[in-house]
Amino acid sequence: MIPIDRQHTEAELRKFVGAEVYVHSEATSFVFVRNFKVKVTEAHVKGEGPYRVALRFEDRGWLRMEALTHAEVDGSGRLLLAGYDDRGRMNVALHLGKEPFAE
Repeated sequence: MIPIDRQHTEAELRKFVGAEVYVHSEATSFVFVRNFKVKVTEAHVKGEGPYRVALRFEDRGWLRMEALTHAEVDGSGRLLLAGYDDRGRMNVALHLGKEPFAE
C-alpha cells in the first residue's frame, strides 16, 4: 500500500458511486464487518492526513472511517484503504469491491 493521495483516492472511490458494492470494514479488534452489500450514492475524502472517508448508502445512511493513511487498488479492482499508526500497526481498514470478499 502507498500513502493516500487525496485526489486520486477520491477519484477511485467515486468509481463505486451508483454501484452495488461489497464492503469490508474493521477497526482494530472492536469492529469487523465483511461482505455487506450496499448501493453507494456518495463518496468523499476529507482531511489533510490522516484522512476521513465517508460513504452514503442508498436508503441506509452513512459509513465514515477515520485515521486512514494508505490506499491501493488491487488486481481485481477493489479499493483497499487502511490506517496505520506510527509503529506500522493497522488500526482501521475499509475495502470496497464489486464481488464478495473471501470468507
